[in-house]
Amino acid sequence: MYSFVITFLFALLGGIVTYIGMPKFESAVQPPLSPPAYLFPIVWSILFLLMAVGATIIYDSDEETSPKALFLYTIQLTFNFWWCVLFFGFRLYFMAFIWLLLLLLCVFIMTVLFYRISRLAGLIQIPYLLWLLFASYLNFGVWFLNR
Repeated sequence: MYSFVITFLFALLGGIVTYIGMPKFESAVQPPLSPPAYLFPIVWSILFLLMAVGATIIYDSDEETSPKALFLYTIQLTFNFWWCVLFFGFRLYFMAFIWLLLLLLCVFIMTVLFYRISRLAGLIQIPYLLWLLFASYLNFGVWFLNR
C-alpha cells in the first residue's frame, strides 16, 4: 500500500504541473507521430500503476538489495516529477530532454535491480522504459521544432 501512495502522490503532483502547462504545450509545433493529448493521462496512469505494483513486489520481498532498488525507485519518481516541471512548467525543452535521458538511465538501472529481485517486478517496468524512449523522441522533437 505504501508504494501505491508514494507513486500516486508523485503522479498527482506531476499531473498538476502538466495540466497547468498543457495549453502552452498544445500550441507548440509537435513532431510526427505525436499522440493525441487525451492519450497521455491514460498511458501515464497505466505506467504509474505498473510502477506501483513493481515497487510493492520489491517492498514485500526479503531480498537484501530491496532497499537499494526502492531508493532508486524513489529517485526515478523524483526525476519524473522534475521533468514535468522543466518541460511543462518552464518549457525548457532541451534541458528537459537531457533530464529525460537521465531519467531513462535511472529507470533502466531500476528495472535491472527489480528484475534481479523479482522477474515480474522487472518485466512490468518494460512498458515504462519503452514509453520513456518514445517520450524522448517527442521531447527532442518539440525542442527541435520550437527553437
